[in-house]
Amino acid sequence: MPRRKAGTLLPLEVRILEIARKAQSDGNPMYGFALASALSDDAGKSLTSHGTLYKALGRLADAGLLETEWEDPEIAEAEGRPRRHLYRISLRGSAALIEARTVPAVSARPLSTLRPVQP
Repeated sequence: MPRRKAGTLLPLEVRILEIARKAQSDGNPMYGFALASALSDDAGKSLTSHGTLYKALGRLADAGLLETEWEDPEIAEAEGRPRRHLYRISLRGSAALIEARTVPAVSARPLSTLRPVQP
């Protein structure tokens, strides 16, 4: 599989940044399961696999596009559940999201211009 060009975002990563920005502007924390639910609601399909989701979150965090922290243990304890790993979009992530939205998508060549290969 060819590697993607450095500095480009996959569609899943763009969508994660969009959801993170919306959650942050609404004042809601973003954590893995809530993000997976939002992604599945958008696509109208089942949850994104955890392996795919958490690898994408890791790449975004490593690139400085998402900031991460562990939830306060007292909050989790009061709700009787494990602590959540919280994510929020960084300034760099906001800039990358704006750039990803402004770069025109590469369009496929129209089928009408394709010609059959002559033997």
